[in-house]
Amino acid sequence: MSETMLAGVLHGAKDIRVEQCALPELRPGMVRLRVRRVGICGSDMHYFEHGYCAAFVPTRPFILGHELTADVAAVAADVTAPAIGARVTVNPARACGFCDYCKAGRGNLCRQTIMLGSASTNPPMDGAFAELVTVRADQCHLLPPEMEDGLGAMMEPFAVALHAVKRAGTVSGKRVLVTGGGPIGLLVLLTARAFGATPVVLSDLVAGRRQTALKLGADATLNPTAGNLGEQVRELTGDGFDVLFEASGAPPALRQAFSLVRPGGTIVQIGTLGTADVPLPANQVMVREIQLIGSFRYGNVFGEAIRLVAAGRVNLAPLISQVFPLAELPQAMARAFAKDEVLKVQIQIG
Repeated sequence: MSETMLAGVLHGAKDIRVEQCALPELRPGMVRLRVRRVGICGSDMHYFEHGYCAAFVPTRPFILGHELTADVAAVAADVTAPAIGARVTVNPARACGFCDYCKAGRGNLCRQTIMLGSASTNPPMDGAFAELVTVRADQCHLLPPEMEDGLGAMMEPFAVALHAVKRAGTVSGKRVLVTGGGPIGLLVLLTARAFGATPVVLSDLVAGRRQTALKLGADATLNPTAGNLGEQVRELTGDGFDVLFEASGAPPALRQAFSLVRPGGTIVQIGTLGTADVPLPANQVMVREIQLIGSFRYGNVFGEAIRLVAAGRVNLAPLISQVFPLAELPQAMARAFAKDEVLKVQIQIG
């Protein structure tokens, strides 16, 4: 085997280069994966646009990418599963497995987590915009033979949405609003519908994303800047939404959520709001008994996500807008910013 591989390396803002890199080391407990398909995530776009993502500032050039389908190419001597040749998707968040959070089944809150394709650690952890990547064996989840590579690479963002909906509790029969019509917001819409919510409404500033939501099965859409927004909400729900999923990461959307949710309702914050504090109407939380819940990454939902897609309960295919080869990664990153034209851009590698 060659000692190098092709990979897309971020060198700085708007500077990502496909170049030869050293093979990732295969340490005990790890597997080496031959990557087939990778999705471009919002965090990848932040790194590309600014050179950093929120508080995560890279200390060296590194490889982005964490939404993937891959084949197991090699395993460490102490690994018994998955087997070489298995096709997998990956939970890119490698929790420690030993802390109180991990032992309580809440590994997404582990403070020692190492995230694939992220500068959340020093040095940054190289990701999957590469021919090969290594992960811990237990991060791998087997994919059904009939599932397309593109859908396998959608499991990570779908897991974000699935975890968020489960954080809200039972949504069957509940009136649901999703704010933010990007990939995560649309995945929340699909998940809430699959779990029996009705009506399911999406709010977004971009008309094209509202149209996409309707095509995916939204019962209605809202423009958050509409002058008669309150009247539209009353017509749809009466007293407001039972559950509101804030997936835009825009502070005005979170602030507006408190006037759109009904007394006793729940707001689930999914979108990353950055590092600045956001003023919130705390008195409304008290007087109207509003629940504000955070949802971070995935919990332990990858197996459930795979089963839901394999059974046809949730159709992720319409969210895949365009696929580029690895050699055209810079063009693919630029294309991902066309928010009114594309949802999920993926990279074909294997």
